[in-house]
Amino acid sequence: MTGRVAEAVASDLDGLAVDSLNRTLQTNAEAMDGRLMVLDPDGKVQFDTFGTLCGRRLDLEEVLQVLTAGKVEAYGIYTPGRETVERMSGETGAEYLAYCAREIRIGERRLGVILFVSRIQGLMDSMNTVQWKLVTVFMIIVIVALVLALIISQVVTKPIMDLNRTMRKMGKGDLSARAMIRGSGEMRELAQTYNTMAAQLENLDKTRNQFVSNASHELKTPLATMKIMLETMMYQPDMPQELQREFMEDMNHEIDRLTGIITDLLTLTRTDAQAQELKKTSVDLSDLTEEIVRLLSPAAKKRGQTLTCEVEKGLTMLGDRDRLHQVFSNLTDNAIKYTPDGGKIHIALHLDGDDLVWRVRDNGVGIPPEDQDHVFERFYRVDKARSRETGGTGLGLSIVRQLVTLHGGTVTVQSDPGQGSEFIVRLPREGA
Repeated sequence: MTGRVAEAVASDLDGLAVDSLNRTLQTNAEAMDGRLMVLDPDGKVQFDTFGTLCGRRLDLEEVLQVLTAGKVEAYGIYTPGRETVERMSGETGAEYLAYCAREIRIGERRLGVILFVSRIQGLMDSMNTVQWKLVTVFMIIVIVALVLALIISQVVTKPIMDLNRTMRKMGKGDLSARAMIRGSGEMRELAQTYNTMAAQLENLDKTRNQFVSNASHELKTPLATMKIMLETMMYQPDMPQELQREFMEDMNHEIDRLTGIITDLLTLTRTDAQAQELKKTSVDLSDLTEEIVRLLSPAAKKRGQTLTCEVEKGLTMLGDRDRLHQVFSNLTDNAIKYTPDGGKIHIALHLDGDDLVWRVRDNGVGIPPEDQDHVFERFYRVDKARSRETGGTGLGLSIVRQLVTLHGGTVTVQSDPGQGSEFIVRLPREGA
């Protein structure tokens, strides 16, 4: 706006049209609500809408920048004191004023400077009011943000702290400690995953303790039996030779039992630790099944049992032949042991979709329903006295399940007491 006033008064100033110049200055000063002055190139006031500074030199920074520094326009805001503000702008009680200097030029000639003195107290008051309002709003936002941050941090960190405390309890041996599940999203999923892991660890610890207890009991029993026999022989030197021989045979039998238990324990340990790697090859299960029937037929005939098989030819899978032989021979041997003399045992192998299904069925004593879910547990026996008589360690079916699992398969049992049992092994043809 000062530029337009400078252009408007340039021709009047150059032509010394004083009346026209004064009217132009007065009109624009009223429109701009300020004071207009025209200064010559020496900085002296030639025209003043207030009429008080004519003929005086003004050494204002803005005027000097235009006259001596070559600037076209310069402006600044000051707080020179209320007296100066009132003298320069005519506004009483004000603290702020602004100067705006603009050169007056016609062609290449500089005629002087037009100086506008602006009353900006209202503007500054409004800006200060807005500033304080902004500061207040900012402070409110900061306070609200801090409160929300504290609340959110409590919501986020409390579950983490609870989980941390639970983990410390577990680290001290309390495997029953569980994290509280609440909220949603990742924290809920983390707590659920942790509780699942804790439950598995607790179950594993219980299983281990039970396993150690059972193993200790199974090892202690034959040792105690042998100790009694040895002490009897030691303190009865005149024991008949036939009785001594019978004791020696019994101790040899107990030693065999100990050896079998230790061998089975080592097998389970290797499979538990997944240290037993499968030597995978293409295994002809049809040929393997027929081989097992040939090997165990003499044991069945010795007890007057009938061992038959029904095998589809050419059924192969990817697996470890030795381990599969151990699975099938173990199940077949169990069927022979727990089937009465003169009983029948039938083995079958067939293809079911992408799986190979191997079955062994007998007409023996069967397994009670309450025991069927436990027969694959370590050291579990349906009839402990009968199992020890037959030389069982209580680990054979556990080994079977472990080896079948390593091949990616499943083993189940179906049985009716007094009607016999059927063990079913299902294996994927492509292996685990």
